[in-house]
Amino acid sequence: MSGQSLLVPGELSPIRSVPGSIRRPEYVGKPAPKPYDGPEVQDSDTIERMRIAGRIAARAMEEAAKHIAPGVTTDELDRVAHEYMCDHGAYPSTLGYRGFPKSLCASVNEVICHGIPDSTVLRDGDIVNLDVTAYIHGVHGDNNATYLCGDVDEESRLLVERTREALNRAIKAVRPGRQVNVIGRVIESYAKRFGYGVVRDFTGHGISSSFHSGLIIPHYDSPHATTVMRPGMTFTIEPMLTLGTHEYDMWEDGWTVVTKDRKRTAQFEHTLVVTDGGAEILTLP
Repeated sequence: MSGQSLLVPGELSPIRSVPGSIRRPEYVGKPAPKPYDGPEVQDSDTIERMRIAGRIAARAMEEAAKHIAPGVTTDELDRVAHEYMCDHGAYPSTLGYRGFPKSLCASVNEVICHGIPDSTVLRDGDIVNLDVTAYIHGVHGDNNATYLCGDVDEESRLLVERTREALNRAIKAVRPGRQVNVIGRVIESYAKRFGYGVVRDFTGHGISSSFHSGLIIPHYDSPHATTVMRPGMTFTIEPMLTLGTHEYDMWEDGWTVVTKDRKRTAQFEHTLVVTDGGAEILTLP
């Protein structure tokens, strides 16, 4: 694995503005969102609006990813995604969510999730996860992917490739009538083939008009994840695999989660709707 030095917090730029014409989620300016009390199964109108939100989120992530290169800051990636979403009438869902100060999460190397974009400069050999969520027409679309920066070592490349494959396999396991624990079972059994850790304390989640509905989608085989999937149910799957332990530490910022052994980690995510025959991905560009 790369012998690069570990990450340290950088400097934050000022909070980016959003045009006043763009509708805000209800939680903006509040300490926390209102608890979701709606259904996990969505009607066709809600799902169509989620397709729009998901498409914008996917394209914003793609635009930001085009700028990944040695010497670029994670704050610059945030700027690109922020401007793309605003230009397309969407609000960046993470901006102001429980006080999060930026429009995407940028998680580099040993950062599992929720990395805050700042003055950190990407280096040759880094891997970086971008997590982008867009809010438009009253609903959210949430996706993420891990990208290679420059010449990345083989161990890290394989981790990224296999984490993407873990998500693909999990999506194929979605079927009406199955319990959601089949998702984690598929991911964990695949990850174990390579000796990877599977992060347990950060999960997939229900999503629609609420960023996080309360529905939990574990990425390991949990006996407690007995919710039965039904057509129209919307949620994310977002496995986080590590080269070492699944245990973690959190930075003093209250957001940035790093592997306890500081080994590298990768993640991929899509928002899905359960269909009669399996799953439709709502976060496709």
